[in-house]
Amino acid sequence: MTTSATDANRTARGRLVLIALFLLFFGSAFGAGLLRFSGWMPAGLKNNGELLNPPVDLRQSSLQLASGEAYAWQPETRIWRILAVPSSAGCATGACDELLAQLDKVWRLFGHNADQVHVLWLGEAPAAAAQLPEVRVLQEDASLREALPRSADPAGAPVYVVDPNGFVILRYPPNADPAGLRTDVARLLKLK
Repeated sequence: MTTSATDANRTARGRLVLIALFLLFFGSAFGAGLLRFSGWMPAGLKNNGELLNPPVDLRQSSLQLASGEAYAWQPETRIWRILAVPSSAGCATGACDELLAQLDKVWRLFGHNADQVHVLWLGEAPAAAAQLPEVRVLQEDASLREALPRSADPAGAPVYVVDPNGFVILRYPPNADPAGLRTDVARLLKLK
């Protein structure tokens, strides 16, 4: 084989390697951009609840516990809240007892982080709520109900996640899987 043929083979092989590297780099960047702009997200980054955009600001709401005491937001304590908003008609069927049991289970599954979560119940709560230390029953507040998106859901009681500052950020429809609520709040508890 002659020197010019060897040089031509080397040049062709070098070009092929350069083209392969170019395709590998820009092809993966193009693929990532295509996935990003098509709206695809990895399952680990998706939330189960409906993200409220913009979030509902409850900081100026003066919530009252059923006992008459004021419920303060206290953002410095980094307490997340799960807010159940049942309608009085929806509780007649026993759905509220089931929802309360599910929220209690979710709260207990937080383990050592359970102290960083309050379960708030708007309006009259089932009798079992008195035995659950994490449940804070709020007095009925029409302005709070109006501020929450689709709180008067005819299908049942929606559940909301409220951040430590008093912003409602997630909504779960009635009869939503409590495992999704637990997953989302557990992920939020890791935020510092």
